[in-house]
Amino acid sequence: AGQFAGQFAKLWRLHPGVGDIHATDLLPERAEKLAADYDLAGTFPSFEATIASPDIDAVAIFTQRWTHGPLVVKALRAGKHVYSAVPMAISEEEIAAIIDAVRETGLTYMMGETSQYNPATVYARDQIAAGAFGRLFHAEGDYVHDMDLGFYAAYQYSGGEQWKSTASYPPLLYPTHSVGGVLGAWQTHAVSVSAIGVKDDRGDGVFDKDVSQFDNDFSNATALFEVAGGGSFRTNEFRRVGYPSHIRESRFRFFGTEGSLEQLATVSLWQDKKGVEDVTDRLRPKPTLSPDDPSLDHVAPALRDAFTSGSAPVHDRSRLPAEFAHVSNGHEGSHHFLADDFVTAVNTGTLPPVNAWTAARYTLPGIVAHESALKNGERLAIPDYGDAPHPG
Repeated sequence: AGQFAGQFAKLWRLHPGVGDIHATDLLPERAEKLAADYDLAGTFPSFEATIASPDIDAVAIFTQRWTHGPLVVKALRAGKHVYSAVPMAISEEEIAAIIDAVRETGLTYMMGETSQYNPATVYARDQIAAGAFGRLFHAEGDYVHDMDLGFYAAYQYSGGEQWKSTASYPPLLYPTHSVGGVLGAWQTHAVSVSAIGVKDDRGDGVFDKDVSQFDNDFSNATALFEVAGGGSFRTNEFRRVGYPSHIRESRFRFFGTEGSLEQLATVSLWQDKKGVEDVTDRLRPKPTLSPDDPSLDHVAPALRDAFTSGSAPVHDRSRLPAEFAHVSNGHEGSHHFLADDFVTAVNTGTLPPVNAWTAARYTLPGIVAHESALKNGERLAIPDYGDAPHPG
């Protein structure tokens, strides 16, 4: 029952392809509150009890980011389909174990990467399909979210008294918002990386190696990736940055031989050799929930914009359930699409867009990049598990 669990419980509660929903949490009162707030069918006393129940077909995991890998494998091996919050896992071994479990069980796995439906990614994907970029040769993806803007409170919520030990989570091990936003449009994958980490100097016990569960003192990091087929992309993962991340925390740029797209906090521009077109309005979601809504009481005010955004004009909502039409959305309009992707994949036996193989391509580059940063920028090869197999 992590912080985003309520937003997705609400959507799945409305989805015509979903039956009963239950909640579980290490803190039982949180599961009980979630069930009460969203009129769920009940709670389970533990994760183990949940996946042991024959009445449960699928689980959605919204736990802390470093816990996903083992929980996902346990659920798959217990015969459950799995929706996982990002990242997929925190090591190559955990990623390989998930892919093996998906391949061997034939069950659905999906990683809920919000940047798959970030308006800039959707727009770039459409422009690539139309050939408007010409040959795409470089892209840039930033996840610029300052710790002061809500992350202290978020880690306190999930980490309890020892929250500082986990607030030091390495930025490059949370790479999917930046990497996924680039690769969600550009159909390629990273093959090598060189990265640089910046050691923190705040001195407040966060990003302190003596305190960190992850032995990490990087608060900012930059990675340059080589992609298959030629070209590159660069990502920034910044946790100490003078930037209004509550307005836009993920932003993207794509450069081709015939056209380019560049995005800042409040402006988005399509450019070609003839001139510049302001596409800001096409990429701007309209809020659908007040940041003061009681359902967001547990969320720091600086984080609430991620929960309240509606769809942007660039989003094609025609495939979504009618029940979603007037329901709050989040992360620049992505939540409705992610919720529907998972249900559709489970109920039809098809692969979701961010399946295990795609999720590996969104996650593993950051894991290798962090290793590169620890080796002073040494260029390292990135393993690849290939394209997702065709069903059947």
